[in-house]
Amino acid sequence: MSSLTDKQIKRYNRNILLRDFGVDGQQKLLNSKVLIVGAGGLGSPVAFYLAAAGIGTLGIVDSDEVDLSNLQRQIMHSTQDLGKAKVQSAVETIQALNGDVKVVPYNVPLNEDNANEIINDYQLVVDATDNFSTRQTINRACMKQSKPFIYGGVLAMQGQAMSIIPGQGPCFSCVFRNEPPDNAPTTSTDGILGAMAGAIGSIQVAEAVKILLDIGTPLVGRILTIDLMNMYTDQIEVKADVNCPVCGNG
Repeated sequence: MSSLTDKQIKRYNRNILLRDFGVDGQQKLLNSKVLIVGAGGLGSPVAFYLAAAGIGTLGIVDSDEVDLSNLQRQIMHSTQDLGKAKVQSAVETIQALNGDVKVVPYNVPLNEDNANEIINDYQLVVDATDNFSTRQTINRACMKQSKPFIYGGVLAMQGQAMSIIPGQGPCFSCVFRNEPPDNAPTTSTDGILGAMAGAIGSIQVAEAVKILLDIGTPLVGRILTIDLMNMYTDQIEVKADVNCPVCGNG
């Protein structure tokens, strides 16, 4: 007998109808806990779609405030949220969308001092940052705790995504070992199309749901790349590095 209420069965009907989902799959999502690091361009679609899918607990880490320049792509925030902490805006937006979801805000930067403690409470982490060192911090904590995380990156009209599951393929550090140079392009220098963040964020959500339900084939050992300018996609095969300082013998 289903433990979902009649309203939940109606709300999540299109999920329940999906092959490999069903009522049991939806119940599993409602019992899941996912941490999103970043409440900006990627974090917005990630949070929206995870909340809409019925992930029971969403943790959101971000120490920034909503700025006018964010609104071109960070669709979780609106003009009335200017100057507000992004995590506060995120809580209000998600709760307005789906009251089934518990939102836990962390108005702090994720760093070496707090990453293990914060990530410990969650099953899976979605990287929605634009910071290489933070991604490395996420990677180290997730490898230590044997928890999957979903990497995503966007710039201009290009983006990429990869799923990292400890013991099943390369970690972030296997593939992205060295920090980019100081003059490397960023969205502040080269811009970003809002839809690009939406595309990669949506892929990250699909990967997270698949991993939580143990269905399909996640992007483990593969980087999916998207070029919206030329409408081109590709996959790059990547392998674990035995000399990796995080997951190998280095």
